[in-house]
Amino acid sequence: MPHSAAPEGEPSVELQLPVDPLLPNELYLLPLTEKPFFPAQTMPLLMNEAPWLTTVEAIGESSHHMVGLVVVKPDNTDEVKRVDFRNIGTLVRIHHPVRSDGKMQFIAEGRRRFRIVEWLSETAPFKVRVDYPNETGKPESEEIRAYSIAIINTIKDLLPLNPLYSEELKFFLNRFGPNEPSQLTDFAASLTTASKQALQDVLEAFALKKRMEKVLVLLKKELDVARLQSDIRDKVDEKMSEQQREFFLRQQLKAIQKELGIAKDDKTAELDTFNERIAKLKLPDPARKRIDEEMHKLALLETGSPEYSVTRNYLDWLTVLPWGVHTQDKIDLDYARKILDRDHDGLDDVKDRIIEFLAVGAMRGEMAGSILLLIGPPGVGKTSIGKSIAETLGRKFYRFSVGGMRDEAEIKGHRRTYIGAMPGKFVQALKEVGSANPVIMLDEIDKIGANYQGDPASALLEVLDPEQNADFLDHYLDVRFDLSKALFICTANGFSIPSALLDRMEVIRLSGYITEEKIAIAKHHLWPRVLSRAGLKKNQLTISEGALRHVIDGYAREAGVRNLEKQLGRVARKAVVKILGGAATPIKIGIKEVEAYLDKPVFTREKPMSGVGIVTGLAWTAMGGTTLPVEASRIHGLTRGFKLTGKLGDVMKESAEIAYSFVVSNLKTFAVDDKYFDSSFIHLHVPEGATPKDGPSAGITMATALLSLAKKAKISRPLAMTGELTLTGQVLPVGGIREKVIAARRVGITELILPDANRRDFDKLPDHIREGLTVHFAKRYQDVATVVFGTPAA
Repeated sequence: MPHSAAPEGEPSVELQLPVDPLLPNELYLLPLTEKPFFPAQTMPLLMNEAPWLTTVEAIGESSHHMVGLVVVKPDNTDEVKRVDFRNIGTLVRIHHPVRSDGKMQFIAEGRRRFRIVEWLSETAPFKVRVDYPNETGKPESEEIRAYSIAIINTIKDLLPLNPLYSEELKFFLNRFGPNEPSQLTDFAASLTTASKQALQDVLEAFALKKRMEKVLVLLKKELDVARLQSDIRDKVDEKMSEQQREFFLRQQLKAIQKELGIAKDDKTAELDTFNERIAKLKLPDPARKRIDEEMHKLALLETGSPEYSVTRNYLDWLTVLPWGVHTQDKIDLDYARKILDRDHDGLDDVKDRIIEFLAVGAMRGEMAGSILLLIGPPGVGKTSIGKSIAETLGRKFYRFSVGGMRDEAEIKGHRRTYIGAMPGKFVQALKEVGSANPVIMLDEIDKIGANYQGDPASALLEVLDPEQNADFLDHYLDVRFDLSKALFICTANGFSIPSALLDRMEVIRLSGYITEEKIAIAKHHLWPRVLSRAGLKKNQLTISEGALRHVIDGYAREAGVRNLEKQLGRVARKAVVKILGGAATPIKIGIKEVEAYLDKPVFTREKPMSGVGIVTGLAWTAMGGTTLPVEASRIHGLTRGFKLTGKLGDVMKESAEIAYSFVVSNLKTFAVDDKYFDSSFIHLHVPEGATPKDGPSAGITMATALLSLAKKAKISRPLAMTGELTLTGQVLPVGGIREKVIAARRVGITELILPDANRRDFDKLPDHIREGLTVHFAKRYQDVATVVFGTPAA
């Protein structure tokens, strides 16, 4: 029988193994995919019957009942080829083959390594000619014995960590002695969970020392992994045992407390809590009936039931609402006026309107059935007025924004059938304030949205309608709640509110502030707040009235005061830097310091545009009033035409066309050549071109610009106007008079032309706004022309 040559560097002493003349030279092969089989192993193997039945039958017909087990490369043994087999395998004897359910099982007893010399059959059943190379090494040497002891000690360390190792060790000791290094090494390799390639390298190592080195490395890795697993398992067991111990102790404690009558179980405690809440409420009959039904249901449910938590949460909401709980209104008109004056400068007409509202409530004996809508530009104090009203009445205040709200469930709640269902915002507000008559503010109601989930604006109709909200029905509660005692205050920047919703509200308009009002607000409210936020004291930083005026005129001309507060905050921050840098206090802020801190003014004191064909109009926007110059120019005299620019809306385009038609048809009336427009291409422009503009208030302004162009006469004095024009020359009334008048004052225009029908709106303005203004009221356009050009009325 051929022998294997010793690897280079290994001693060429052969290990004397017992001679077995029955070792076959020809073997059938069976494949292994997981890991190689070692000679020291005895274990059952399971294989698919279909591809290997003929091989097992052929083995059974042989006299020796032996087969070669060889590792193959693929993971599926059913489709292996000759090239997939490794060259070194293990000879095993088959015992007790059994077939069942398409599987074959037998016990394999490892005998010896073999090497494939020649392939006799390259298809199943695979058959090869083999030889059995001898192992090299000195089993009696001290080095081999040291390796053996190291392997045995490592196996001893592994045994406590995995009880399966001890069972395999018993099988090994039944077949081999403890002093057989070759079998010990193979057995130790079989204990590990090393990779298929690493174990195949051990199988192919015929040099005993080299094989023992490889196995010892694998055992050390296995020991490290086993220790890590043991540590993890111990930690998990320790944690579980602590939890179990705590659980058992809690259960024992509950049982002891229950026996002594000093504690109740969770369900009983919750039922008692709900009963305590119910005793403090004045429940209407429908609500009491529903609560009684749910309490009975909760008493019958087990705490582990999914329905239990749903019912418990529902009862929690029902019993926490302020049924019949109201705060006593403190309707004192003098006190209300004092609070409004304390919190707000200016806005006298708004304060008067609120006092009237409170007075009606005092006369009726209750503040109910009204919904206020505070409408005005950003930063004019709409939200703070709502808070002042709540303080005046002594009511709880709750505010939430409906801007961008698209789901009607935010208003009326979700059905209880949904997971995570909750009541709507109004029920949540009542729970928060603990009163059935709070002041509820709905901010940004003009920005409410709508999509496929519903229309929140329509859902608000029931809430805000005094005729319906006494029986408000939230989808989650499914019990009617009286909201009629609540006072609702809405805020908006514009009138883009559904008409059905707007019809239910009492509108109070807040216009922008003039400079004097802004100065008072800055002194009394903004500047103290800015100092507080910056951590400054009054004696560390002061600002003069001239500096405040300069900030207002040069940096914050908007209708509200929000940007003014931001600019004052910038001044305070820069002053803080100087103080921390060692500057002496107090730091005084004058006009020079304002420009040093805030750079050059954003707005300059420019005169209104003037020239032939240029007229200053007045416009209303959601940000407040503004001036709106209109320019008309004759481009050429080759043909007749009329062109409009300035991103005008449909209404303004119609106003321009009406103005053009009116002026062209009445040139003789205004002493202008009636042939002027026959050969003139006219261009009418409204700066700024990037800003969209629309609205029926620029008719007389456009007509005046066209007439100025035709007369070749410019308006030589600061003059502004607003009003709509008809084809017959009638001047129609417009809205936003207060905002427009304030805008004119802001830029220094003191002479105005307004429609005669708006005289009453102007007369309602506070004296400090009307003071110093020259206002002309026009019924027909001839009145406008007389004021502007001195043309006698026709």
